[in-house]
Amino acid sequence: DGFIDQLIMEKYPQIDIEGIDVMLRPQTHIPVKMFDGQHIPHEGNSFDVVMFVDVLHHTEDPTMLLKEAVRVARKAVVLKDHFMDGPLAGARLRFMDWIGNAPHGVVLPYNYWPKQSWVDAFDELGVSVEVLETRLGLYPPPASWLFDSSLHFIARLGVR
Repeated sequence: DGFIDQLIMEKYPQIDIEGIDVMLRPQTHIPVKMFDGQHIPHEGNSFDVVMFVDVLHHTEDPTMLLKEAVRVARKAVVLKDHFMDGPLAGARLRFMDWIGNAPHGVVLPYNYWPKQSWVDAFDELGVSVEVLETRLGLYPPPASWLFDSSLHFIARLGVR
């Protein structure tokens, strides 16, 4: 819904953020334009940074959308998504996704990848992993014991 984008722009007013989505929510924190979910509707090298926050696991082919991000980004792609590694990771991720997204009508293909699949995709696209963080501290205890672990990651990928 653009909440994270709004916080970024409040802290760094010189940054402009444009949102795209496959469905428009009734209320968003930034302007959002519709797109087909496969092709980012901008020319190559249109943005310094492309950011996907909990987006790619909602696609049938995360590699295709990552490829599009690399195409339109001049400097970097920033991802926040999930690793499906560890005990009951798939079940925990599906539960979190369902709780957070089902009420909004978001498509839930539950397309989570283990870390190695992400690494393979980054290699295939020729991007460099400049930063990779897995301990994000998103939830307070005791929820953190079940829903943090190494399920979440943030990565900054260098594209040029």
